[in-house]
Amino acid sequence: MDQFTFYFNFGTRHILDIAGYDHMLFVVALCALYVVQDWKKVLILVTAFTIGHSITLALSALNVIDVRTDVVEFLIALTIFIAAFSNILRRQNTLRPGFINVNYFFALFFGLIHGLGFARRLKSMLGKEESLVTPLLGFNLGLELGQIIIVVVFMVLAFIFVGLAGVSRRDWNLVISSAIAGIAITLMIETKFW
Repeated sequence: MDQFTFYFNFGTRHILDIAGYDHMLFVVALCALYVVQDWKKVLILVTAFTIGHSITLALSALNVIDVRTDVVEFLIALTIFIAAFSNILRRQNTLRPGFINVNYFFALFFGLIHGLGFARRLKSMLGKEESLVTPLLGFNLGLELGQIIIVVVFMVLAFIFVGLAGVSRRDWNLVISSAIAGIAITLMIETKFW
């Protein structure tokens, strides 16, 4: 197996690993406002998250930044809570064209934080690689694929409940976002670093 394929598969497995459900929760929190017709917006969200994640992974691999793991774990839980709680507070009409979607900024900025959460492990895997470009590209493209798989599953569920069963978009968002916010509070308590 070549280097790119190894890291691509590793990135995909990383995001789909149930033990790392914090990433899944964040991706679902970003998507909770949307239904199948909004697939372009969701793709932008996922890609923005990957870009943020990629930046901090690269900076960490190059030894430009180094943040305490316990602080990062707490911040990841906090980002999940903020994304979910903002969904609860948001009115549906803020998703209309012409409004600046704050979720794009959440995805990019919070992707930076989530990237720090995996940076140490990836850095130790990279070891003394001559070039970081191929491993980082492979890992991040695998991560993107994993996130798209999560989004597709979530969008199918949204279609079933909102499109077929007649659940209102607002109720769907409130149930999903409230559940994620509750889990995030538990994660924050478990990962507090003080």
